[in-house]
Amino acid sequence: MSGREVVGKVKRVNGSLVIAEGLTGAKIGDVVYIGNLKLIGEVVRITGEDFALQCYEDTSGLQPGEPVIGTGSPLVAELGPGLIGEIFDGLERSELELWRISGPFIKKGYKIAPLRRDKKWHFVPRVRVGDEVQEGDILGTVQESSVIEHRIMVPIGVRGVVKRIEEGDFTVDETIAEVETASGNMVEVKMAQTWPVRIPRPYRERLPITEPLFTGQRVIDTFFPIAKGGTAAIPGGFGSGKTVTLQQIAKWSDADIVIYVGCGERGNEMADILTHFPELEDPRTGKKLIERAIFIANVSNLPVAAREASVYFGVTIAEYFRDQGYDVAVIVDSTSRWAEALRDMSGRLEEIPAEEGYPAYLAERIAGFYERAGRVITLGSRERFGSVTIMGAVSPPGGDFSEPVTSTTVRYVGALWALDTELAYRRHFPAINWLRSFTKYVDVLVDFWRKHDPEWVRYRERALSILEEASRLEEIASVVGEKSLPEEQRLILLESEMIREGFLVQNAFHPVDRYCPPERQAKILHVLVDFYDLALPLIKSGIPVDKIRELRSVMELLRLKEKEKVEEIEEVFERVKKDLQTLRSKYEVRTA
Repeated sequence: MSGREVVGKVKRVNGSLVIAEGLTGAKIGDVVYIGNLKLIGEVVRITGEDFALQCYEDTSGLQPGEPVIGTGSPLVAELGPGLIGEIFDGLERSELELWRISGPFIKKGYKIAPLRRDKKWHFVPRVRVGDEVQEGDILGTVQESSVIEHRIMVPIGVRGVVKRIEEGDFTVDETIAEVETASGNMVEVKMAQTWPVRIPRPYRERLPITEPLFTGQRVIDTFFPIAKGGTAAIPGGFGSGKTVTLQQIAKWSDADIVIYVGCGERGNEMADILTHFPELEDPRTGKKLIERAIFIANVSNLPVAAREASVYFGVTIAEYFRDQGYDVAVIVDSTSRWAEALRDMSGRLEEIPAEEGYPAYLAERIAGFYERAGRVITLGSRERFGSVTIMGAVSPPGGDFSEPVTSTTVRYVGALWALDTELAYRRHFPAINWLRSFTKYVDVLVDFWRKHDPEWVRYRERALSILEEASRLEEIASVVGEKSLPEEQRLILLESEMIREGFLVQNAFHPVDRYCPPERQAKILHVLVDFYDLALPLIKSGIPVDKIRELRSVMELLRLKEKEKVEEIEEVFERVKKDLQTLRSKYEVRTA
């Protein structure tokens, strides 16, 4: 995708905005190299003879008159073996390699290839000489990690007959196959490909969403599920647990590949996830989680403009693996920092600001980003299915969900996991507020759940209705006192407490509770709701709630989440039923 180089010069510098002149023929979106250090930038506006450039590196020291080289090519992601387990910055430069070259602080002007050029990968062909292939077809495979088979595809736009292909060890720059097109041209296919990050990769057909993305987090999977190919936002104020919640999803979701984009967040948070990921065991494969993860760490002390590019690199890499037939989860922490980069550049361009200084096209950018999620039939002669699921954190100032980024994001996502600072202060984690959150995926997931738990919808609705009723009763109890309420209403408060503490609260550091598989989630919910149905007749017969609360087996219900086996949960429930029956018998004897 290289174009004709043109040379201009710097006219004016305003932070990350550089005004250049003399870039005749340059187009909006073209990559440019700015100044003597060849800082990476992009053309964002053309006004007469002036070219506005968004510079993705620190511009301190840049002077008017320094050269600007226009490449004639858009900003592209390099795609191929070597992505899995890697840590990139916002421009897809390996931070491990940058560390080796420049030390712990990244110096500006370094140009390194995203994929290693010296490493050889063993390529195993899947097609033979003489086979007809088209764009998206799999030519062969490379075992990139012990759990991910990297499928080398025919580049988009190429169709023809395989004239040469061979098994062997190759670098990403070496030719692995030659394809002769209908016009007689010979196309050399390498393992490395490029794709413009701002253009969605094509697919054959978009499919309806039918399968849930299990995260191992009960409040999400049971109450506010997300589907493979869906979108979700997780807004919350400072300290409400956005990053930890997203890290848990990254660690335990059943996506084939996880791409974690740290966009403008604190460096210590990214350091934490990068430290712990290599140590964690994948519950799906028994291997290490790092073997199916990719990290883009564009933290808060890096140039703000690079945040704008980092999310597009993340979703482009996700689409590339989707096209290979994988289910990919993209986690962005946080889209508010990305929006701040848009606002920063918009202000420097002196565009007319919209609400709170954000550009008028904020909604368009947010919608365009989340629109790249979906479940599709990929390109290729053989039918393959893949999906991209996008989950983005939002950091509203002061926890104000009415601010532009949050309110705009809510319009375009299928699930909202609204974090509550008050819940976080009460040590209720994940601090997802069940009254403010929502999901649009329940109806499309009903058929899936009917095969695994026919009663899932009914129990979910019962639990949510109890929590909603308890919220109303808590307001009354705060005025008149809980003991002034009728016993049936006090039972609702007890049941709500058990659902909150025994189901919704989840310990991210407990060896069992940190990940809860679907079958265990369903069993715990069934037991807690069934307990209410068993206790209600006792209350109606005159037994006080306090007598039920005092039962030792009832308090064991709060620790069901720590039981590793479904059988252990059933044993606890049998003891509860036995104790409730004994309590009823005692009261019947007294009243008789």
